[in-house]
Amino acid sequence: MITFVTTNPGKFREVSAKLAPLGVRLRRRDRAYPEVQAERLEDVVRYAAGVVAGQVRGEFLIDDSGLFVDALGGFPGVYSSYAYRTIGPEGVLTLMRGRTDRAARFETVFLLGARGHPPRVFRGACQGTIARRPQGRGGFGFDPIFVPRGHRRTFGEMSLSEKNAISHRARAAEALARHLGGRRG
Repeated sequence: MITFVTTNPGKFREVSAKLAPLGVRLRRRDRAYPEVQAERLEDVVRYAAGVVAGQVRGEFLIDDSGLFVDALGGFPGVYSSYAYRTIGPEGVLTLMRGRTDRAARFETVFLLGARGHPPRVFRGACQGTIARRPQGRGGFGFDPIFVPRGHRRTFGEMSLSEKNAISHRARAAEALARHLGGRRG
C-alpha cells in the first residue's frame, strides 16, 4: 500500500483508477505540503519529499502537475495551482484572446519516496491545444479548456476512463506501475 499525499480528490480518483487494475493500491492522505517556487515541477516535488518523508510512514507518492501554454511562455506551468485559484480557466482564456498559437501541454511529475530511500521520479506529458471557451464539467482544474492532441473534446468533456487512457497523469502512473512491477517481479 502506497500513501498518495494530495489535497485533490480528483487526482486521487484518476491515479487510483489507473493503478488498481495493475495491482497497485493507494490510500489517500489529505495533507498539503510546501510547494517551493521553482522553474521545474521536479524541483517542487523533490523539495516537498523531504517534508513528507518525515510525516508519512512507509512509501508515499506526491505529485506536481502543470499546464504549459506555448503562447504564454509556458505560463501557468509550475504556477498552475495558484493560477487556477486566482484567475481560473477564464483568466487563461482572457490571456489567450487574439492568439492563433494555442499549443499547450499538461505535465505531471510523480515522486515515489520513503524515509531512508532515494526518491524515484516519474514523468508524463500530454500535448494539445487551448480551447476557445470552457467545455464540459468533468475532471478538475484546467480540464475544461484543454483539448488533447488527436481529440475534439476537452478533458472536461471526457469520462474518467477516457481521460485516463491519454492524460499526462496516466502516463506518469504507467511509468510508476512499470517501476513497481519490475521491483516486485
